Amino acid sequence: MDAKANVNAGPFSRGGCSRQKEQAADHDFAPDTVLKPFGIFLPAYDETYLYFTENRIAADFTVDALEKLRPVLKNRFELHTLVLNLDNGPENSSRRTQFVRRIADFARKEQIDINLVCYPPYHSKYNPAERVRGILEKHWNGEILHSAEKVPGLAGSMKWNGKNPAVRLMEGIYEKGVKLSKKIMKEYEEMIERMEGLEDWSVNIMCFSD
Repeated sequence: MDAKANVNAGPFSRGGCSRQKEQAADHDFAPDTVLKPFGIFLPAYDETYLYFTENRIAADFTVDALEKLRPVLKNRFELHTLVLNLDNGPENSSRRTQFVRRIADFARKEQIDINLVCYPPYHSKYNPAERVRGILEKHWNGEILHSAEKVPGLAGSMKWNGKNPAVRLMEGIYEKGVKLSKKIMKEYEEMIERMEGLEDWSVNIMCFSD
């Protein structure tokens, strides 16, 4: 799982070469809208799922995207354990109370175990989702992403090992920095096992065996 750089929608040049004759703007101005991409990548299957929002990639957005993917996983696998590799950023940190609550509620609802495996600082480049991001950037360099509709549309025509990503534009308002009280979090911490010495980086949420 990985959030990607914001995408300005408007007549902006994104660099690269293009055979199109459409002229990009020659000055900076406010974009028509800004889309934030978030990706979930299944390396063993070369499958990419991209979720875009014009709002914020907050803790709730991250888990909402995972919930959108859940039917796909449920139809294909007898899922009992889900391993999530992520960057331990400010909104999906294992210490972000709202993220922990949402991901634990998701695990409890689906009766699965979830392992959060976080990359240490400055090492997120080892996340396979980062390589997909590079292909996406190369794919639409030279294009003019002039509308909110063109951004996910063009992203959907990208290929990773011959496969197009599944793309979705998500609506809704997402607040950043949502915090829960220590009293509420105590219940959730009882569901969590933190690896000794790597308490912030390796977290198991145990629900399958309950």
